[in-house]
Amino acid sequence: MGFTKTISKGVMTAALGLSLMGGGTFAYFSDTFETKNTFAAGTLDLSINPNAVVNIDNIKPGDEVYREFTFENKGSLDIYQVLLDTKYSVEDAKSDNTDDLANHIKVTIMYNTSSATVPVVETTLAELKEKQPDLTAIDEFVGTTQRPDGIPPGEKEKMFVLFQFVDNGEDQNQFQGDKLKVDWTFNAKQAPGAYNDDTDPENN
Repeated sequence: MGFTKTISKGVMTAALGLSLMGGGTFAYFSDTFETKNTFAAGTLDLSINPNAVVNIDNIKPGDEVYREFTFENKGSLDIYQVLLDTKYSVEDAKSDNTDDLANHIKVTIMYNTSSATVPVVETTLAELKEKQPDLTAIDEFVGTTQRPDGIPPGEKEKMFVLFQFVDNGEDQNQFQGDKLKVDWTFNAKQAPGAYNDDTDPENN
């Protein structure tokens, strides 16, 4: 076979190969299947009734002020915690205070069931300002059942608060005419993120 024929045959073979390769880009079967996936964010919606926990005048040493309020989860997610943030200010009527009036106000917050009342917080108002307690953290048995932490969607949780102007047996005249303003902010927190497993493995 001459050189020219050899080259020609080689070129033809290469051209045929390229033709097959080029034709191969169209010679396959295909199919598609579309899945529809939805990721819908849940909601946290904490309602508190009443919105003013306490509002009272003419309190004096030895007085106690008892109030109750209700948390309600109106959202779609579990409320894992309700953290209490406390701020207060004192109006010193005579500008003669040598002590913080909040040191003399004892705060007790309780969770109640039909069988028992369990303290959640028991401290002075001044100390409470430095803390952020979880008001739903009931980790002990109440009656015969254990109340889980948090508030599930659609459920309510009743709380009770007792303010006491502690009579320390000493001269507390410096507080006469003073006014204590307390702001409570209730911060609802979600549960930690969870792993969601395949719930229908037989159909995979």
